[in-house]
Amino acid sequence: MSATLPARVIELASPITDMENLDIRLRADASSRQVAIRAFAFSVIWLLIGSVFGLVASFKMHMPDWLVSNAALTFGRVRSAHLNAMAYGWASSAMLGVSVWIIPRLVHTELRVPKAAEAGLYFWNIGMVLGIVGILAGYSDGLEWLEMPRYWADPFFVIGGGLVGLSLLSTIAMREVEHLYVSVWYVMAAFIWFPIIFVVGNWPTYTGVESAAVNWFYAHNALGLWLTPVCLGAAYYFIPKILGRPIYSYQLSLLGFWTLGFFYSLNGMHHLIGGPLPTWMITTSIVASGLMIIPVMAVGVNQHMTLNKRFGALRYSPTLRFIVFGSVAYTLVSLQGVFMAFREVNRLTHFTHVTIAHAHLGLYSFVTMIMFGSIYYILPRLLGREWISEKLISWHFWSVAVGQIVYLTPLTISGMFQGVAMGDPTSTWEQVITAMLPGLIGRSVGGTLLTIGHGVFAYHVFLMFRGAKARQGLPPFHEVAPIITRRDKATFGRGAAT
Repeated sequence: MSATLPARVIELASPITDMENLDIRLRADASSRQVAIRAFAFSVIWLLIGSVFGLVASFKMHMPDWLVSNAALTFGRVRSAHLNAMAYGWASSAMLGVSVWIIPRLVHTELRVPKAAEAGLYFWNIGMVLGIVGILAGYSDGLEWLEMPRYWADPFFVIGGGLVGLSLLSTIAMREVEHLYVSVWYVMAAFIWFPIIFVVGNWPTYTGVESAAVNWFYAHNALGLWLTPVCLGAAYYFIPKILGRPIYSYQLSLLGFWTLGFFYSLNGMHHLIGGPLPTWMITTSIVASGLMIIPVMAVGVNQHMTLNKRFGALRYSPTLRFIVFGSVAYTLVSLQGVFMAFREVNRLTHFTHVTIAHAHLGLYSFVTMIMFGSIYYILPRLLGREWISEKLISWHFWSVAVGQIVYLTPLTISGMFQGVAMGDPTSTWEQVITAMLPGLIGRSVGGTLLTIGHGVFAYHVFLMFRGAKARQGLPPFHEVAPIITRRDKATFGRGAAT
């Protein structure tokens, strides 16, 4: 299916019709349908829950006396519930759905052991419920990104993630293609890396300084070796797929993959600059953080050149719009992270709201936007119907796009002033708080816009599940007809997504 395009684009379009590939995709989609639908349903529920917790926590930053009579609604618990609901509930559930849908398509075979993947999804979400309830009840491990009670929730994550990973790795092992597209590398690696870092991060024998080091090994790699690989795999799949052209350079894509694996795992210690850790450990982390410019630029250049002279397609495809936004955010947040790892910059930004803005640029602007774009592409193919309203899609995009700008900009600027004030021995605590206040208010305004956008998205998904009919026969801006040049035709193959 393709949306109505301007005549100048239609003239350039050269749709590829391949009944064999179509049959492969239909069989692959049918095999993963139930698992992916349930994963997306769970993810949207957690998106709404996490949004409410996040908004409450944000308002508490500048309205500290609000909702203090109930211990479950105090800042420490609500903020931790927000982080875990968004990272493991929304983002991870959505990634499970995207992974089980993409992999069978790319390896030309049905999803193997789908019942195991479905059971794993349920185990994962049981762990989520137990973890969030535990946090709100006051039972927390007290570790960043690992707040959910270790003995309540974590076994369900290990079993659930393991079952989904077993299904995906079995599917790859039974593949009917020799060549593995780069998206398969990223997704496969994520499901191998995550159980390793999760078990290490939750190991109960670490205490004191060791616990801090292991915690930041996990917390940083949860983003870099779990969320990032799946999202980059999705971007590498959907951008060429929608444009109908191969990625610019397959060699660059592999360079980005391997250097991500080599360098990112060492980055976490730069969060402990100034702490009681060996200098060599901190310096190694800083050097590895600087070397991250290699995978970041490899991905950024590759995706930009793939989009080169095709940016007009953003007007017609919501999937492309969200995913390109997320891909640009990946480049920005990664380059920002490189500079924030240097001691000279870290002295200013550490313990300030610049770090909070940086985290949201990664987890939201990058991860969440790519998941939105992926769901916009996949869900119609799972349900057999198009999105109901182009206006709802537009409202969703612009509310979250503007919301991020409103959220991140004042929070970053006020965080810089906060760092200056904290580094000045003549400054009082009152002056530090005054420097923070505009950014905290901007954060709440931006968070409100984000929550509105999430409500619009959830309502649209609900209409899709309910079976409402689209208002027009053609898909509303769903995907662009492939725009293929002579060069694309000659190189279409190794770098193209199936």
